[in-house]
Amino acid sequence: MKAPFVTFEGIEGSGKTTQVGLLSEYLAGKAVPHIVTREPGGTPLADEIRGLLLARREERVFPETELLLYEAARAQHVRAVILPSLSSGKAVLADRFSDATSAYQGFSRGIDAARIEGLNAFAAGGLLPDLTLLFDIDPEDGFRRLPGRGRRADRMESETIEFHRKVREGYLRLQAASPDRIVRIDGAPPAGEVFRRVQAVVAARFGW
Repeated sequence: MKAPFVTFEGIEGSGKTTQVGLLSEYLAGKAVPHIVTREPGGTPLADEIRGLLLARREERVFPETELLLYEAARAQHVRAVILPSLSSGKAVLADRFSDATSAYQGFSRGIDAARIEGLNAFAAGGLLPDLTLLFDIDPEDGFRRLPGRGRRADRMESETIEFHRKVREGYLRLQAASPDRIVRIDGAPPAGEVFRRVQAVVAARFGW
């Protein structure tokens, strides 16, 4: 079986990044070769684009600009990191991927879904995750977790609560449309309890 590509999705404060780290530790303990990466980012160029996207600024960032920057970062990331890792037999754990673009720039920003789907496919060269773990949480609960991070909120975290409600709705619609690939996991319980659910899902899917 080829090395799997697993993505972690969810709104701000959903706990997905914590779960990426916990699964990586678990796989390391089982000597499963893998890498951990994130979007936007994952390469020096893509990380520079991440900085442009997340920095708070006076100038308005138009939805179309935002979308194309995310896709540019993804195009670099897929070809420089994800595909070479999968080809070498390493599983890839990615903190966000194309579903985030559909949820944030599609459902919440209002850009046409078919246009985003086409750009996602182009940027990723047709690559789709083998499994997507969607950590679902009420936006108000997610935002209560953010101040504990000890840093100023970035541009996306600073959006209105209504924006993030739309993102959550978008994620849930994506999950309903692709239930075999996207598995919803309740992100509200303590991290250890959430991770036990993650373990059960990846064990059933990949034998980890």
